[in-house]
Amino acid sequence: MVAALRKIPLTAWILIAMLVGFGIGYQWPEFGKSLDPLSSTIFMRLIKSLISPLIFSTLVVGIAGHCDDLRRMGRLALKAFIYFEVVTTLALVIGLAAVNISQPGKGVKTPSSAVEIAQATAEAGKLAKNQATATSFLEHVFPASVVEAAAKNEVLQLVFWSILFGIALAQTPDKYRILIVDFLEGIAQVMFRFTAIVMLYAPIAIGAAIAVTVARSGTEVLLNLALLIGTLYGALAVFCLLVLLPVVLLFRIPLLGFILTIREPALLAFSSASSEAALPKAMQALEGFGVPRRIVAFVMPTGYSFNLDGSTLYLAVASVFCFQAAGVELSIQHQVLMMLMLMLTSKGVAAVPRASLVILSGTLVSFGGYLKEKSLIDDGQLTLALAAVTTILSVDALMDMARTSINLVGNCLATCVMARWEGEFDDKAAAASTNSL
Repeated sequence: MVAALRKIPLTAWILIAMLVGFGIGYQWPEFGKSLDPLSSTIFMRLIKSLISPLIFSTLVVGIAGHCDDLRRMGRLALKAFIYFEVVTTLALVIGLAAVNISQPGKGVKTPSSAVEIAQATAEAGKLAKNQATATSFLEHVFPASVVEAAAKNEVLQLVFWSILFGIALAQTPDKYRILIVDFLEGIAQVMFRFTAIVMLYAPIAIGAAIAVTVARSGTEVLLNLALLIGTLYGALAVFCLLVLLPVVLLFRIPLLGFILTIREPALLAFSSASSEAALPKAMQALEGFGVPRRIVAFVMPTGYSFNLDGSTLYLAVASVFCFQAAGVELSIQHQVLMMLMLMLTSKGVAAVPRASLVILSGTLVSFGGYLKEKSLIDDGQLTLALAAVTTILSVDALMDMARTSINLVGNCLATCVMARWEGEFDDKAAAASTNSL
């Protein structure tokens, strides 16, 4: 019996846990809410403890272990940022088209009484104050202390510091460099084994996370915002078909192998609504798929700040939804202008807590103020638009699951694309990995 259970793959256990969690959250909502510590406390703390040593060790080894040509790192960074900008722009366009076609904000139930509107507006205003500015974004790139950055899991700071450390190590005499590279290579291998151990607990954490989500959402709220949720999921599906699939074909990434490689990390990201939960597993899987460690170690963490396709598309849908709910008809020109604002503000989306809602609220405040100056909306409409943020908040967990999984898939694909673009994608390793899955 035990031997048979051990043969069941992690993907199957996660799917089973999701079904069990859904049943618990639906049938016993109060009990479902009480399971939150099993996921948000135990599992996420274990995952967060993995990220800093894993990123540091793999990125430094990737740079210092290939010190013969440091210019490759600069070339890789340039290519990655060009790719990130093109794909996230396409995500914004698809999100904008979807929300204009479905019109999910028209007729939606928003806070109606003066007290409810005041409370909702105040909450949205607090979120808006946390929006990343140019100064705060730079603070999230350049660390004052690498120890503090590691403790707070500031991924962008870790990546920047690790790159500098790797470049410095690459210029160090071999008798010192080789010693440190071998040590960090050992750390990386240990962290990958550590990841495998933590993943054994993943089904329990995922079941608890789904139970909490279902228990908190409730059926009445789901019905009220069903069109919004459907618009987001539909737009993300279109994005996968019209953007990600052509990218796979253009760069000759083995489609079946890629799907099999990322299925567990993507399912982890979806069910936990956390990119961090899937990062260690995704990095390990991509190395096995034939992507060099130096590319995995740079593109994956960096993409979590600059290539959030799902979150970017969600912001396009949610921002227009809020104005629709307030009865504001935005022209195409104004919607495009708001998307340009989102293209800039969303780049810091990973740098703040409750990131997508923070960016959404900040954009509504900033762009709403611009519209008010142009006499295109009044104070009451802007207030209703801000109040609509709390309406979204009631189902944000369900939408977060979708956008987070697409963030993960998009970054995994970006990593494979960079490997192919650099001429370093190992087709033989990819084929062998596919056959073993």
